[in-house]
Amino acid sequence: MATVMQRIVKPKTQAAKRALEVRAPKLEENDKVAMFIKGGHTSETITQVLKELYLLKKPNAISFKRKNIMRPFDDQSSIEFFSQKNDSSLFLFGSHSKKRPNNLVLGRLYDHHVLDMVELGVVNFRSMQDFPTEKIAMGTKPCLVFEGEAFEQDHEHRRLKNMLIDFFRGVKANNVRLQGLEHVLQFTALDGKVMVRSYKVLLKKSGSRTPRVELSEIGPALDLEVRRTRLASDDLYKKACKKPKKGKPKKVKNVKTDVFGAKMGRVHMERQDFSKLQTRKMKGLKRQAPGDTETAKKAKTESSELAES
Repeated sequence: MATVMQRIVKPKTQAAKRALEVRAPKLEENDKVAMFIKGGHTSETITQVLKELYLLKKPNAISFKRKNIMRPFDDQSSIEFFSQKNDSSLFLFGSHSKKRPNNLVLGRLYDHHVLDMVELGVVNFRSMQDFPTEKIAMGTKPCLVFEGEAFEQDHEHRRLKNMLIDFFRGVKANNVRLQGLEHVLQFTALDGKVMVRSYKVLLKKSGSRTPRVELSEIGPALDLEVRRTRLASDDLYKKACKKPKKGKPKKVKNVKTDVFGAKMGRVHMERQDFSKLQTRKMKGLKRQAPGDTETAKKAKTESSELAES
């Protein structure tokens, strides 16, 4: 059997070189890009859902305008090809059929191979146009809220929660100011469904330094039911989450961090010699040299002999 040799791609232009550098592995990866793909047959509901979720995911999103006839649960080759071509690790595929009406497939890839997939059915949908309120700006980092015991107890819902965090987390940020917290996405697991709600945060006057917070629903509002899942094995999932050694912070000896984030260290010292300890200087407690004690004894004996004579 003939072996297949991997072709090494060498850039011929500076633009191609920069593009390959962007796609190259890094210690801190780029923000994840999601592909929004239409199936061969779609309904108006699925088309609108893909459009509005694409607006929430922008600018880290790619919308496919043409229809693509594929079945992700039967053959993943097309999705893996699109992932490698667009340097994308997330996808949302929408389709509609009599057997599976208003169908969404949410998935993610590892090394351009499908890792996890969850098939969701849209039971109820309300568009952004049904909420006549002011919308949020594009690219706003959302605050994700998860409610329901299923997200903590059920294995499939736990993995779905992790996928939703990957999909909607937005740009990586170390610090977020209060005025920058404008968007809230709420996911509620109840009675076998996952309900998605989108809110705009309103900061109003409260008569004190801390503003009064109110939530205004801006849409879209989705009620989803879990239909099928294809999750990665624990070994493969652990491998995908593995961090390189160079990216891990170096461990400092004898230094720990408590629950409040304060550093606590242990200092090792040699045994202290108390004979050399400097105390308070007083004439009565002044130390005498060994030679001074002998002269003092001689002077004392001479004074006593003179007193007897």
